[in-house]
Amino acid sequence: MKTTLPGAVEAVEPRGAGLPGSWRRLGERSPGVLGAYDMLSDVCREAGPLDAATVALVKLAVSVGRGSQRTVHAHAKKALRAGADPDALRQIALVALPTIGLPAALDALQWVDESIRESSAASRTT
Repeated sequence: MKTTLPGAVEAVEPRGAGLPGSWRRLGERSPGVLGAYDMLSDVCREAGPLDAATVALVKLAVSVGRGSQRTVHAHAKKALRAGADPDALRQIALVALPTIGLPAALDALQWVDESIRESSAASRTT
């Protein structure tokens, strides 16, 4: 028996521009999984007083620590859309440097800068 969770239909449709193809394919193949993930994400995000920009910066910091290029890009762009200062994004990579090491921090800075450039270019075309 297939169960579809509330929100699963909306999760299949892109919530914003630039969603990775793997995310869209997951929504097409397993909308219930994506719906459950979105619900969990929403509940966690709303569990406290942090605003959207701060939540995005926290998620960016976690992504930097994991060395996850894909999620660094995603959360950097979310933070920028939520009004975070581009220099705050760069500072996250610098603050992480003593913990994750210079090569990983340099990678994170590169990914953040790419996201800033892509977001800036996208905002000029809209």
